Amino acid sequence: MNKSILAILIITIAAFFILRQMVYKPFMWKKAISSEEHKLQLGSFIFSRQRGSNGSQSFKTNYFVFKVIEINGDFVRLSVIRRLSEKNKISEGNFSTTSAHYKEFKKTVQNLLVTPIIKEDLYKGEGPSFALNDYLIEKYPDLKKSRYYYEDIEKEQKNQPLPAHTLDLNLYFSLVYSKKEIIEKGKLTPWIMNNSLKNTPELADRLSENIDLILN
Repeated sequence: MNKSILAILIITIAAFFILRQMVYKPFMWKKAISSEEHKLQLGSFIFSRQRGSNGSQSFKTNYFVFKVIEINGDFVRLSVIRRLSEKNKISEGNFSTTSAHYKEFKKTVQNLLVTPIIKEDLYKGEGPSFALNDYLIEKYPDLKKSRYYYEDIEKEQKNQPLPAHTLDLNLYFSLVYSKKEIIEKGKLTPWIMNNSLKNTPELADRLSENIDLILN
């Protein structure tokens, strides 16, 4: 194969992958997210594989399953699906799940009993935080059937105007992502505070992560 043919072949392959990334994949994403099963809405489950550091110079893949707990304009608030530790037995404090569980959740999460727990309640009762205890069982009896849960916020705190104070604003934008970026690009692009611009929220494109799947 001469050099000119090889060059044309390389350019053709590169063009194919660029076209696939920029045209075909966004088209298929918009087609999928318009269906009822995969449409973004309150209560949706969002699956995302994200690269993270393993404590050295190398990287590992973290697997997350989120629940949509609030949609306020372009602000979409997510909460990670986790499992409470058993009584007197502390599990790992990582919010991600394993690759095997991630694949299994895609098949079972719609039928899985997942309890919404108000964040403050996770620190109440005897024993360590994020562990099953008598207080949680009494307030959330479904935990006796399944220890899976997600952190929720009080109903009256949802869909409210942005807080006025700096500290409250920074707390507000925890796990808050752009609805437009999710729908149009299939990405989790977080809203963050730009404190140098008088507490102005901005989209952090550099922190965007791809979405694998949305399920309802």
